[in-house]
Parts: sequence; C-alpha cells; structure tokens
Amino acid sequence: MRLVFAGTPLVAAETLRRLLGAGTHEVVAVLTRPDAPQGRSSRPVPSPVAQVAAEHGIEVLRPARPADPQLASRLAELAPDCCPVVAYGGLIPKSLLDLPRYGWVNVHFSLLPRWRGAAPVQHAILAGDEVTGVTVFELVEGLDAGPVLATSEYTFGPEETAGEALAGLQQLGAAELLRTLDGLAAGTLTATPQPADGITLAPKLSVAGARIDWNRSALEISRQVRANNPSPVAWTELDGHRLRVLLATPAEGEDLPAGEFRPGKHSVLAGTGDGLLQLVEVQPDGKRPTAAADWGRGQRGSGRFQ
Repeated sequence: MRLVFAGTPLVAAETLRRLLGAGTHEVVAVLTRPDAPQGRSSRPVPSPVAQVAAEHGIEVLRPARPADPQLASRLAELAPDCCPVVAYGGLIPKSLLDLPRYGWVNVHFSLLPRWRGAAPVQHAILAGDEVTGVTVFELVEGLDAGPVLATSEYTFGPEETAGEALAGLQQLGAAELLRTLDGLAAGTLTATPQPADGITLAPKLSVAGARIDWNRSALEISRQVRANNPSPVAWTELDGHRLRVLLATPAEGEDLPAGEFRPGKHSVLAGTGDGLLQLVEVQPDGKRPTAAADWGRGQRGSGRFQ
C-alpha cells in the first residue's frame, strides 16, 4: 500500500524506521509537526520523524495546523491508501480522515477505552496498573474513540519508568501496525467498536502537576516519579531551589515526618504521609543528574523539602 506516515517524537520515528525496514509498503511522505526551538540557541530543529524521513529521501509535510488547505491538496495528490499515525500531536480533520481508502490507523499505547488521551502510559503508572498494552484503531472525530483493529498486552516492570515502558511499547506497537497494514491490504481485518464502559482519560502531564506532595504515600510518590520520567520529571524544593527526583522507591525503616529527609552512607530516605521513600537519583537545579547518595553527602545532615 501507499502510505503517508503521521508522527512527531522519537517513539514515532522508531516506528517509522521499522516500517521502512520491513519494505512491504511504500511510504510516499510523512506528516509531522513544524520544526521546534531546541536547546539554548532556540534554533528550530526538525522533529525525529522528519529527520528519519530526510535520511531516506521521503517528502516531509509539516503544516502549522492539519486543517491547512494546502495539506489536503497535497494528500489528495499523493493518494495514499492508508495513513498510519503514531503520536502526531494534532487533530486530523474529518475532510482528511475520509481521504485514504483504508482511512487513518492510529497506534495508541493503552488498551482502549482505558486511558484515552496524550499520556496513556504515564497515567497507567500513576494509577498503579500492572498491565497496559497497544491498540491499533481507526481514527474518527472523537478522542481515541474509533473501532479497534488490533491489541496486544504489555506488563510493566516493578520499577519501570514511563520512558522505559514507552520503548517496549513502541516495539510492540510497530509489530502490531505492520500486521494491521498487511491485514488491511489482504482484506482479512474487521474493526470492532470500543465498549462504552471503562473509558478513562489521560491528559498530558504538567510541570505543576509533577510537584511532589510529601503528604501522599511513598507508593503514590514513587509512581509519580516513574510516570514523570523522562518528562516533565517529578520535583520538590529545598531552601528555595528546585530538586528534580528522577528515581525513587518505597523503603523500609523508621518513619520520618512527611517531607523530612535524612542522608545516609548509601542512600537518602524521605518521610511521606505513609511510609519511607528512598531517593535513588536526583538532579539539583542547574546541575547534572546524580546518585541521591552522592547528593546527600553534600547536605548538612537532615532537612525538609517544601
């Protein structure tokens, strides 16, 4: 089939690489978000998907908004049979949804209808889900509401971060996407409507929401840390300076008051509303990530996070 691949971040770029490597379908163009400022220079940088497309000499479409009439015109000229989508980051208008013969098929990193939205993996971790997965479904106008073409389950590791889980889910999703495209081309797939029950929403995580509330339990905070790694990263304050917490795990021992921390020889323990939390990796404001034990040796005894 002739494909126009829609996606933006690294997880989408890796799926595009897998699709190109398979060689069973022709990617005639990619649709991605416009170049965005990055780093201290704030110089616009192409998205990871655009970079992969450039490596393979594939046309890149990057409209400011998907409803741009020029995009519709170019897609009509390209005449794709199907448009696979992985984390594109924009709402595809109805006029474009009806253009390809087999529609737009989206790879979503949850078992729909649970965790519809931009951050399904992160919300699954926050909720303490042990199992999530991948759903390939037909795009419709509603949020992640289209009929399902394929699913596959994924079990979280006990201390797995959102970034680590996304890497595993990307591999699973790429395989399911390839099977789906092959099935559509062969006419062997039938879409199944999503159930009306069990819908939960997964909006994008915010920096403000990543601030640690030390009155919550150690288990809840450890999930918050995992869900916000690698972005936007959980954080707290100490003496007016931000401390990012990249890794942490519940620990055993004598309880401390909520927010109070105690550096030890090999670890830093912090009190919560229920239980102890061991800080494993932190990043002081303006510095590189470091082992929490190394950071703790630079502190003058116990202290309290704000």
